[in-house]
Amino acid sequence: MTYFGNFIGGNDGNVAPSWNFLTNNQTISGKYFVEDDMAYRGALRIGFNSAGAKMMVADRASTATVSYPEVPTLVENSMKMSSTNIGLSGGLEWRKGSGRLQGYYGGELGIAFGSGSTEKYTYANELTLSTATVDVDVDAADDFGGNVGTDIYGNAARTIESNSGSFFGLGIRGFIGAEYFVLPKLSIGGEFGWGLAFTSNGASSITTESEGINGAGNEEIAQITTEGNKSSSFGIDTDSNNTVFGNAGSIRMTFHF
Repeated sequence: MTYFGNFIGGNDGNVAPSWNFLTNNQTISGKYFVEDDMAYRGALRIGFNSAGAKMMVADRASTATVSYPEVPTLVENSMKMSSTNIGLSGGLEWRKGSGRLQGYYGGELGIAFGSGSTEKYTYANELTLSTATVDVDVDAADDFGGNVGTDIYGNAARTIESNSGSFFGLGIRGFIGAEYFVLPKLSIGGEFGWGLAFTSNGASSITTESEGINGAGNEEIAQITTEGNKSSSFGIDTDSNNTVFGNAGSIRMTFHF
């Protein structure tokens, strides 16, 4: 609607609409008609993501003297990231009308869960308290971008593992809408819905490695794990405040095969 309005008004920089996911959690949705006036509705998302990076850095434990054109001894740091997103919904739709304009109504149930993002780091240079001290390098040798900072005591620290926390969502919804067939198998329409949704987000966590002064006043190398906050929500409302299944008042183009 914005595109056509700007097109008529002659506004500059008008960007044409494009294909997009209907729901906020990016599920692929569709419906299957078993009768002229009844259809099964469903949506699915299966997402498994992983990524990795490796970085060659100087071996800071090496005491060998290197001169041109020799290459210093290098060792490998690595990072691995993974995440999981699963979404599934199903429901029934009934229709009224047999001409170009048809109304419909029904209900559906949806569930979503995932592991969030987990990052794990491996460092070839171990921290030491020996004469040849190896400290956390906050400048380059340990830094993949955002994994080097400070621990809860203010000491320079590098991340061993971080997890954004798992999540879970469950919703049930009733809906009502209408479609107008501009062509025999192409319609434009929209719908409104009302229902309830429950969401839960687990605590995030981060494990860092650092060197600090312990309670006895001595230097110590340790790993510290801290947890973030948990959250949950429950609501019964219209789609504008309960967007598990899609945005309220959305206008959509539907293709029937």
